[in-house]
Amino acid sequence: MTEAETERTTGFDAPPLRRLRYFHGQMLGARDFQREQDYFREKLRLRLRSLLGYGVVCGLFVEPVPPDDDCPPAGTGNPPEPAATAAPAAPAAPAASAGESTEHGRRRALVRVTPGLAVDCDGDEVVVRGGCVVDLWKALPPDERDTDTVWVGVQYAERPVEPTRAVYNDGCADTSDCEFGWTEECYTIRVTGCEPPADERCDTCCSRCRHQVLWLARIEGVDWYEPVRADRVHMNVRRPFGRHVPTVITGVNWIHGHTYTIDEAKTLLGTQDEDGGLVVRFSDGVRADTLAPGVAEIQVIEGGAGRSASTWYMGGEFAEPAGTAEFIRCFRYRQTTRETLQDGDRVLITVRTAFLLDRCCRPVDGTHVGGRVPVIDDTAYPESGPDGGCVLPPSGVGPWTSGTGTGGGDVFESWFFVKER
Repeated sequence: MTEAETERTTGFDAPPLRRLRYFHGQMLGARDFQREQDYFREKLRLRLRSLLGYGVVCGLFVEPVPPDDDCPPAGTGNPPEPAATAAPAAPAAPAASAGESTEHGRRRALVRVTPGLAVDCDGDEVVVRGGCVVDLWKALPPDERDTDTVWVGVQYAERPVEPTRAVYNDGCADTSDCEFGWTEECYTIRVTGCEPPADERCDTCCSRCRHQVLWLARIEGVDWYEPVRADRVHMNVRRPFGRHVPTVITGVNWIHGHTYTIDEAKTLLGTQDEDGGLVVRFSDGVRADTLAPGVAEIQVIEGGAGRSASTWYMGGEFAEPAGTAEFIRCFRYRQTTRETLQDGDRVLITVRTAFLLDRCCRPVDGTHVGGRVPVIDDTAYPESGPDGGCVLPPSGVGPWTSGTGTGGGDVFESWFFVKER
């Protein structure tokens, strides 16, 4: 049974919704008012996760803390919010050796989580006011410290505040003289050295997830005694706010708008090499049976001296996916005919992503926004991409991908130019 079929047969995961019914002469206690609060809170959770989804709404970026911006010593400065600590205090790091200076032995692997808003998979709103600084070593569970790759996330939490003296004790329960009068909604920072499981549900409407932590970043190559490097912080693990995460194009093996020589273009198109061809990579699995003829095509717009702008289609086909995989993460499309390119031609590549279905049978969100889908394994990006601003997409987290965030299918278009030399 597929995941989508399982969701259809398990029913709607929601508690009974009962609201308080007032009548004249009614006797009400604390339990009644608590249940009334629970009714409205559950309605809000249900509305958020079912109609809108969950994920990071804004902010909550993970940034390295510079060496000169470490936390102040205990007892100085403004105290952090109590709920911003990741976990109970962990054992101290191994003491520095006799020949090691105290300054060198001090842990410096610190990151800052910026202010922001998120909604977790239960529908609870996670509000981070003012941000917080996280000591990765202290926040990491002791049994997970044998790694240099960690994940940083945020989780909804509550804590009782404002102790209040009760007028009299509850006649049916044993209570203390003082009770907390309010509940503060806060958050907890979580750090783990084990890769978190992915939420593979196709929709957030009918069922709750099993993991309430919203993961914000993956940090690689952590040196506990050195500041965290910015290039080691990868925030593409964040889930954008929504009911589902659309599958997008994350990379291609050519530079959009670039000019190639004729020989380079032949190599790129796989004209004379069966192992060559245009490669398109996706963020998640795409059904291999949707790679039908006509989904991808290569069109050549003639240029050069004299009359131009005539067009013709270059014959091509998909390379067979390895094995009999039902889902693929990339495809290769190569030229199968012997047409030749000439100086000044423009090669237009079209992928009709509305016809490519992901594992949830939704179309790939393929709009090539700004022509900024990066080159596969190109460490020089974005220098190899379009000139100008907009280095990062509107979410503030790169690299760029296709898609507008709406999740609808569209057409992916890209091109490159051909010169004799």
